[in-house]
Amino acid sequence: MPERITLYSAKICPFAQRTEIALAEAKAPFTRYEIDLSNKPEWYAPKVNPASKVPAIAYGGPEVPPDQPSPESIKIAESLVLVEFIADLYPDSGILPTDPVERARVRFFIEGVSSKLIPAWYGYFLRNAPVEDFYAALEYIQSLLPAEGFAIGKFSAADIAIAPFLARTRLSLLNELGKYPEGDGKKVWETATTGKFARINKYVGDIFARESFKATFDEAYVTKAFAARFANLRNQ
Repeated sequence: MPERITLYSAKICPFAQRTEIALAEAKAPFTRYEIDLSNKPEWYAPKVNPASKVPAIAYGGPEVPPDQPSPESIKIAESLVLVEFIADLYPDSGILPTDPVERARVRFFIEGVSSKLIPAWYGYFLRNAPVEDFYAALEYIQSLLPAEGFAIGKFSAADIAIAPFLARTRLSLLNELGKYPEGDGKKVWETATTGKFARINKYVGDIFARESFKATFDEAYVTKAFAARFANLRNQ
């Protein structure tokens, strides 16, 4: 039986949402504590995560208030580490397949998300880098998808890794939030989900319909937070 889990998270953060999706898929009981990333508690870095980032988990130890973490609990951080940790705690969740080949496929897909899609998206979003780089990364991700279903067929850690970034990409583009020229956002999203990207469009729809995704993504909150944080990006 897994021990007590306290998750330190932030609704705005895509990395934190990965961990929340994994916990939802595992149907794991846990205590959630929201960290304000613009005003982090003084105790958070010394007592939970020295890097002062979310997500982080305090595992085991006595039952204590989340803002008074026990030194007896084990502190674990980094989203992909936590997703695999949850998969190991709950092997029946399907987050990681039991077959070694399927596990390798999951990790290969995640590597593409980490090394290609995320950098290309942030390049366009934060610096107005060429949108062609984003399209190329998206095309690469699409090439890894099977004809139907999720990244390796069944829902897995591969989909957990990409889902929060697809959601924030859509949100940002449809609300014209980013460094790119105003008015281009909706056009880019349309291009990214039609024509040669028809398979991506279906995949995105399947991801967004997943209960674990819907339960962990507060679109209204994230939209408002992104608008406040990135509204002046074009003026910088």
